[in-house]
Amino acid sequence: MPTSRTGRPSVPRTPKRPAAPRLARENRVLAFYTRARRGWDRPLTAYYLIFGGSLLITVLGLVMVYSASQITALQMSLPGSYFFRKQLLAAVLGAGLLFAASRMPVKLHRALAYPILAGAVFLMVLVQVPGIGVSVNGNQNWIALGGSFQIQPSEFGKLALVLWGADLLARKQDKKLLTQWKHMLVPLVPAAFMLLGLIMIGGDMGTAIILTAILFGLLWLAGAPTRLFIGVLSIAAVLGTILITSSSNRMARLQCLGATEPQSGPVDCWQAVHGIYALASGGIFGSGLGASVEKWGQLPEAHTDFIFAVTGEELGLAGTLSVLALFAALGYAGIRVAGRTEDPFVRYAAGGVTTWITAQAVINIGAVLGLLPIAGVPLPLFSYGGSALLPTMFAIGLLIAFARDEPAARAALAMRQPRFGRKRETGGTGSGRSPRRWNTMRRRALAARSSGER
Repeated sequence: MPTSRTGRPSVPRTPKRPAAPRLARENRVLAFYTRARRGWDRPLTAYYLIFGGSLLITVLGLVMVYSASQITALQMSLPGSYFFRKQLLAAVLGAGLLFAASRMPVKLHRALAYPILAGAVFLMVLVQVPGIGVSVNGNQNWIALGGSFQIQPSEFGKLALVLWGADLLARKQDKKLLTQWKHMLVPLVPAAFMLLGLIMIGGDMGTAIILTAILFGLLWLAGAPTRLFIGVLSIAAVLGTILITSSSNRMARLQCLGATEPQSGPVDCWQAVHGIYALASGGIFGSGLGASVEKWGQLPEAHTDFIFAVTGEELGLAGTLSVLALFAALGYAGIRVAGRTEDPFVRYAAGGVTTWITAQAVINIGAVLGLLPIAGVPLPLFSYGGSALLPTMFAIGLLIAFARDEPAARAALAMRQPRFGRKRETGGTGSGRSPRRWNTMRRRALAARSSGER
């Protein structure tokens, strides 16, 4: 046995236990996951996601509209902020519609379904009246309101189909009629086809695709059997094929999928290819806000249908992924609201609005990325266009109202206290009322002191 310097035998030391950084790291990750899961499951999560996500998308859209539309406005001999000011006015009006819709009870939403549908159909018929309807980019889907203001009634047709379809299916579910296929299809499908016919008379294929997506979303939420769902989808596919093949413009858009040169054979793919150029030149963090090159006349519709391409060029991959994350959060919140409610109208309306916004976002972004044909639909809440912004913000107000109306959310909102102050209990004054007093930090500190403290 080895000895120490003093001649005494050395005592073997107990080896120290190695630290367990891996276990501590796993515990921290598990704790973070538990806290995140607990916060994600809170009653007001959907409310905050819908309100915050839509607000951020709208504000970022205003910034990008201002950046992307300056050159177009100057080329038209207009002030550089012309399109931005019109979009800002539409956003202010839309905010009023959003607030009104978020405060309306569900009964009032249902009562508005038929008037909105009748108004949308009436305006869509007026579009085809000579002297009233206006053609824009080859599509007869606009009504001139005087000056530079125009309205596109087909955008309000989306909101009308959602509200009316949700109310119709909810009434039939209350009467237990949705188990019969004829009650599930009639009159929902004929009314939807009527709206589609009015839209296609003007040549707007993109809006017709969105209405078809809303129709399929409502049928899916209503529990349509697979064979019925496939039957309606097959009819829509056949009609879509006929409409695409009968138009040289639509066939040209279809042939531009995957094009890398502006002139791909006999087809001109200028817009699709320059959208890819804009995204490719942005890099990770972009060239800087306002520094886009493609918006200088190279990219058509830079502030409307292809605003996502300008966003990718100026804000880079980080900016485009942020926009995608906001739309994903908005879609998740809408699905959550539709899945947690017991009210059939709320479920159908929330599902229809979510289908509308997500489908339109996917079609727009897919076209910019070159994965889908260019359909000519704007990016919801983001692209320039007051006719698209107003009904979309009203639909967001619907989702906010439905998210607030959940029993757990109502209880959570009722328990919240004012942050800066609250009314005191009624005292014994003769009037029965006490003046409102704000509990500031100084007053709370003074109230906490004892009488002898200075």
